[in-house]
Amino acid sequence: LPLPAFVVRLDPLYFHLFMVGWVTELIFGVAYWMFPVFNREEPRRSPTLGWATYILLNAGLLLRAISEPVVGSGDAAFWGWLLVVSALLQWLAGLSFVTNTWGRVRAKRDPRGRKA
Repeated sequence: LPLPAFVVRLDPLYFHLFMVGWVTELIFGVAYWMFPVFNREEPRRSPTLGWATYILLNAGLLLRAISEPVVGSGDAAFWGWLLVVSALLQWLAGLSFVTNTWGRVRAKRDPRGRKA
Protein backbone atom coordinates (compact mmCIF):
# COMPACT_ATOMS: atom_id res chain seq x y z
CA LEU A 1 0.00 0.00 0.00
CA PRO A 2 1.77 3.20 -1.14
CA LEU A 3 1.84 6.18 1.18
CA PRO A 4 0.09 9.41 0.18
CA ALA A 5 2.33 11.93 -1.60
CA PHE A 6 2.09 14.40 1.28
CA VAL A 7 3.48 11.83 3.73
CA VAL A 8 6.32 10.91 1.36
CA ARG A 9 7.26 14.61 1.10
CA LEU A 10 7.61 14.72 4.89
CA ASP A 11 10.43 12.17 4.88
CA PRO A 12 13.32 14.70 4.67
CA LEU A 13 11.65 16.85 7.31
CA TYR A 14 11.27 13.89 9.65
CA PHE A 15 14.97 13.03 9.41
CA HIS A 16 15.96 16.67 9.84
CA LEU A 17 13.77 17.07 12.91
CA PHE A 18 15.32 13.93 14.36
CA MET A 19 18.95 14.75 13.56
CA VAL A 20 18.91 18.49 14.29
CA GLY A 21 15.98 18.73 16.68
CA TRP A 22 17.03 15.79 18.83
CA VAL A 23 20.56 14.49 18.19
CA THR A 24 22.30 17.82 17.54
CA GLU A 25 20.55 19.55 20.42
CA LEU A 26 21.51 16.66 22.69
CA ILE A 27 25.15 16.91 21.60
CA PHE A 28 25.18 20.70 22.04
CA GLY A 29 23.58 20.45 25.48
CA VAL A 30 25.91 17.74 26.74
CA ALA A 31 28.98 19.53 25.38
CA TYR A 32 27.88 22.81 26.98
CA TRP A 33 27.38 21.02 30.29
CA MET A 34 30.53 18.84 30.15
CA PHE A 35 33.17 21.40 29.28
CA PRO A 36 33.75 23.07 32.62
CA VAL A 37 33.97 26.73 33.44
CA PHE A 38 37.68 27.58 33.72
CA ASN A 39 37.22 29.83 36.77
CA ARG A 40 34.98 32.69 37.84
CA GLU A 41 37.29 35.39 36.49
CA GLU A 42 37.85 33.57 33.18
CA PRO A 43 34.68 31.54 32.50
CA ARG A 44 35.59 30.72 28.87
CA ARG A 45 31.95 30.57 27.84
CA SER A 46 29.15 33.01 27.36
CA PRO A 47 25.64 32.20 28.58
CA THR A 48 24.38 34.79 26.07
CA LEU A 49 26.07 32.94 23.21
CA GLY A 50 24.67 29.68 24.57
CA TRP A 51 21.15 31.09 24.43
CA ALA A 52 21.82 32.53 20.98
CA THR A 53 22.81 29.04 19.80
CA TYR A 54 19.63 27.56 21.24
CA ILE A 55 17.37 30.25 19.75
CA LEU A 56 19.03 30.23 16.31
CA LEU A 57 18.93 26.44 16.06
CA ASN A 58 15.28 26.18 17.07
CA ALA A 59 14.16 29.13 14.95
CA GLY A 60 15.83 27.53 11.94
CA LEU A 61 14.26 24.19 12.79
CA LEU A 62 10.81 25.75 13.09
CA LEU A 63 11.16 27.62 9.79
CA ARG A 64 12.25 24.41 8.11
CA ALA A 65 9.31 22.48 9.57
CA ILE A 66 6.95 25.09 8.13
CA SER A 67 8.55 25.67 4.73
CA GLU A 68 9.91 22.29 3.63
CA PRO A 69 6.57 20.52 3.09
CA VAL A 70 5.34 23.47 1.02
CA VAL A 71 8.53 23.51 -1.08
CA GLY A 72 8.16 19.76 -1.56
CA SER A 73 4.69 20.26 -2.97
CA GLY A 74 6.06 22.43 -5.76
CA ASP A 75 5.32 25.97 -4.51
CA ALA A 76 8.90 27.10 -4.05
CA ALA A 77 8.76 30.86 -4.65
CA PHE A 78 8.49 32.44 -1.18
CA TRP A 79 8.81 29.21 0.76
CA GLY A 80 12.09 28.33 -0.90
CA TRP A 81 13.59 31.50 0.52
CA LEU A 82 12.29 30.61 3.97
CA LEU A 83 14.08 27.28 3.62
CA VAL A 84 17.30 29.14 2.81
CA VAL A 85 16.81 31.40 5.85
CA SER A 86 16.23 28.32 8.04
CA ALA A 87 19.49 26.78 6.82
CA LEU A 88 21.32 30.05 7.48
CA LEU A 89 19.94 30.25 11.03
CA GLN A 90 21.03 26.67 11.73
CA TRP A 91 24.48 27.36 10.27
CA LEU A 92 24.80 30.45 12.49
CA ALA A 93 23.79 28.32 15.48
CA GLY A 94 26.60 25.91 14.67
CA LEU A 95 29.09 28.77 14.41
CA SER A 96 27.97 30.29 17.70
CA PHE A 97 28.24 26.88 19.38
CA VAL A 98 31.79 26.37 18.10
CA THR A 99 32.72 29.94 19.08
CA ASN A 100 31.35 29.43 22.57
CA THR A 101 32.94 26.01 23.07
CA TRP A 102 36.29 26.35 21.32
CA GLY A 103 38.01 28.30 24.12
CA ARG A 104 37.09 25.60 26.61
CA VAL A 105 38.71 22.81 24.63
CA ARG A 106 42.36 22.61 25.57
CA ALA A 107 45.04 19.99 25.90
CA LYS A 108 45.40 18.21 29.22
CA ARG A 109 48.42 19.28 31.23
CA ASP A 110 50.19 17.54 34.02
CA PRO A 111 50.68 19.31 37.40
CA ARG A 112 54.05 20.77 36.27
CA GLY A 113 52.38 22.59 33.35
CA ARG A 114 53.60 20.32 30.55
CA LYS A 115 51.31 18.76 27.99
CA ALA A 116 50.29 15.24 28.97
